[in-house]
Amino acid sequence: MQRLGIALVAPGGYAPEPEAVRRGIARLESQGILVHNYYEHDKRHLRFGGTDEDRLAQLNAAAADPDVQLVVALRGQYGMTRLLPHIDFDRMADSGKIFVGYSDITAFHMGLYARRAAISYAGPMFAGDFCAAEPVDFTLDDFWRCLAGPTHTVQGQGAGNPALDVHGTVWGGNLAMIMSLMGTPYLPRVDGGILFLEDIAEHPYRVERMLLQLMQAGVLARQRAIVLGDFSGYRLAPADNGYDFEQMLAYLRATLPCPIVTGLEFGHIPRRVTIPFGAQGRLVSDEAGWRLSMSHYPTVRQG
Repeated sequence: MQRLGIALVAPGGYAPEPEAVRRGIARLESQGILVHNYYEHDKRHLRFGGTDEDRLAQLNAAAADPDVQLVVALRGQYGMTRLLPHIDFDRMADSGKIFVGYSDITAFHMGLYARRAAISYAGPMFAGDFCAAEPVDFTLDDFWRCLAGPTHTVQGQGAGNPALDVHGTVWGGNLAMIMSLMGTPYLPRVDGGILFLEDIAEHPYRVERMLLQLMQAGVLARQRAIVLGDFSGYRLAPADNGYDFEQMLAYLRATLPCPIVTGLEFGHIPRRVTIPFGAQGRLVSDEAGWRLSMSHYPTVRQG
């Protein structure tokens, strides 16, 4: 059986600790995985992991590499938006690779699904996960379980979650990145979706404003449910006068046209699940907790 091949690319930021990249590569190679590193730290440019041309070339080379099954982003930060008009999404989809990342990489997931309904993984990234001095076992174990398939289930709990039993296409990611794609050809139209969302350092009123925009644009009326991940890193001010995340959530639950479930372990947090973007999902929720079961997504069996 062919050994698993992983390509490392930097479509966004550069490595904060270049020596950690070597550590992550060695750790994967010790597991019998072939790592094809297309990131060159000496070619970093400004805040990016290379010029726009270099970063696009990394993606293209990884997609063309016959020994690669997974293409994993080094990190998010910012940079994918610059590349979107230049990415050949047909080429990416036809490569048969599984593209993995989250945060800024949400823009790639969206564009790939909008263009070809091709499935990718909202999952771990190289710098923060595979290269960590002390990797989070839960995060990596959940990724490998998802990759092995053929189904993947995540679960959670949250106060006030509604009773639900819905089916739909699982899609979403970073809320700010999704909003940045409104009105562009890179935001897919998903009917009957289960929309998962997360963000970092966004005040509750900004989260509310973005979700109201999604509602007013007609996106949320087409969804079966919203599943909220982590929304931390913000700071309340005296002027908020009691307006916190819980107050915002209560307002949204009374206002939006689809139910909201909370408690998803996904976002800018160390302990994080992997979600195949575009998979078919069943979300079952009651007061005791919820389960999201996903199927019909690409997997790779390791040798």
